[in-house]
Amino acid sequence: MKFANLQELIQTSSSSRMYLLSLPVDIQLQLHEQNNFIHSLYELHTNAEYLMKYRTYYSDFSKLF
Repeated sequence: MKFANLQELIQTSSSSRMYLLSLPVDIQLQLHEQNNFIHSLYELHTNAEYLMKYRTYYSDFSKLF
């Protein structure tokens, strides 16, 4: 089911809200910045996974210097 944005998604879907709240705070904040681009639980998962991978990559990369 598609929603207007992330806000509507988490207000309507308790499973989406629980998933979002299970994520680290910095990832939650980044997802809220993408509010208008997240319209489903699938998109929420996809964006969260990308941000988590990017976070891990960036963390590993910064350790090299």
